[in-house]
Amino acid sequence: MAELKLINGYPEYMRESIKLVEKTRNKRLNTLPKQMTMEERDEVLRTYHPDYVEGGKRAIRIGQNKGDIAPNEVVDLLEAYPVIEPDELNLNEIDYDVDILIIGGGLAGTSAAILANDNGIPADKILIANKLRHGDANSMMAQGGTQAADRPNDSPVIHYIDVMGGGHFANKPDVVKALTEDAPVAIKWLSELGAIFDRNEDGTFKELTGGGTSRKRMHSCQDYTGMEELRVLRDEFRNRDIGNIEYSPVVELLTDPSGKASGAVLWNTETEEYKIVRAKAIIIATGGFGRLHIRHFPTTNHYGATADGIVLAYRAGAKLRDTDTVQYHPTGAAYPQQIIGLLLTEKLRTSGAQPINVHGEQFVFPLEPRDVEASAIIRECYGNNNGVETPTGMRGVWLDTPLIDIKNGKGTTEKAFPAMVRMFKRFGVDMIKDPVLVFPTLHYQNGGVETDPWGHTNIEGLFVAGEVSGGVHGKNRLMGNSTLDCLVFGRRSGIEAAKYVKNVQHAGELTLKHVEKYVSMLKDEKIETTRKAPILFPDYRGKKVLERKIDLMH
Repeated sequence: MAELKLINGYPEYMRESIKLVEKTRNKRLNTLPKQMTMEERDEVLRTYHPDYVEGGKRAIRIGQNKGDIAPNEVVDLLEAYPVIEPDELNLNEIDYDVDILIIGGGLAGTSAAILANDNGIPADKILIANKLRHGDANSMMAQGGTQAADRPNDSPVIHYIDVMGGGHFANKPDVVKALTEDAPVAIKWLSELGAIFDRNEDGTFKELTGGGTSRKRMHSCQDYTGMEELRVLRDEFRNRDIGNIEYSPVVELLTDPSGKASGAVLWNTETEEYKIVRAKAIIIATGGFGRLHIRHFPTTNHYGATADGIVLAYRAGAKLRDTDTVQYHPTGAAYPQQIIGLLLTEKLRTSGAQPINVHGEQFVFPLEPRDVEASAIIRECYGNNNGVETPTGMRGVWLDTPLIDIKNGKGTTEKAFPAMVRMFKRFGVDMIKDPVLVFPTLHYQNGGVETDPWGHTNIEGLFVAGEVSGGVHGKNRLMGNSTLDCLVFGRRSGIEAAKYVKNVQHAGELTLKHVEKYVSMLKDEKIETTRKAPILFPDYRGKKVLERKIDLMH
């Protein structure tokens, strides 16, 4: 390829397309395409959304969800052998003896620890086990906001209807009811702890809409909402001196002879030692599976998001649900190469930015539900061939971010999206003056371990909270309901686990019987593989990760 001449961060040929975006900007300023009808949404989803395109999924062959469909990358881990051999550990040598073990230290896990402490469990009887450092989680990377119906023209009932509709009515109604009813309480709690949410001059919350929502209920902290929320929770957690161990991912759960969750095996990645934890209750809050790069998509997720939670829970006998559904955020960075897949929050579109094709044309209403919006962008790039091609062959569409300042006043973008402005400026792109290139990116695990409204699973003593759970989002999650999910069900699982452990004794015997049973199932199904799970971290050796090709039709 001939040497490309860069002009303010973009090659010259991409600048030609930007000129068309600028030419149509005034005409587009106050006009938007109509929202799709339900029939149009269904058509674009079934034709272009990766969940519906042939290939990429297969049936699970063992366990309580045998026959259910899930992405190949997830099934690979569910049909993998354990990392440890049951007879290589002395389970009687207990390193940590606690009432509640929490696996994962994001918003869900940290909320659970604080609420368990609030409900009578001593700080030294709670332990968070972190794969990396406390707070190394998708929670820290959440940008857009947290939904809560706290305005006079809104209500949890309206929020409930939005969530159910966005999830294609596949959600568990009782869990959605808990999510929406507890939302205002969660925001009030964070505010009282010191979270600095964006506010109007009169002191009221500054709230925006999101794709698929019917009211303004998005509470944000500029474009680093999750970071701010977790900041105050970690401060509270540390002030209480609650138990915390870092660089110690869980590689297996432990059960008692009856099958009740009773502890876990940790792997200290620094000392390379196994550690045994005995616990009366376990809360899994490990997040999602973005680093599996489902269907070879780039991802917004942090380095440790490798589906550990569903592997551990499933192997112990927990039920999963909605395993067939994956969320691809409509606007991941598609250029420059160094930031491909990183999140460009939906809040950009709620603030006025519009998706525009290579010819400077609007082709979709900016705030369709995420799965619909993502599908429309894929259609424009690969079906209609109206995408902008990057020097590496990736396609994307423009997100016309200069409209934000034009519509809301000079300085709005820099004030509302400081982190994103800095991210692009590092590579010579000024998103205040120029549009940015976007394409859908793997963002969220919609399904997961099935729970009731208090985080109970079908395994006694095992609770689940946050992205690893399944039921609340159905087939598609709406913006602002991920951090809310973590907060609401982190709090609830902490409360419920505290109540539970007060009425049970520690297991007399810790076992890996469920692991032995799982291995037997693998052998009975003649599943022969060298794969082992959980994988803990993605393996990028020998791969040109930033040059992944996205072939949606195969």
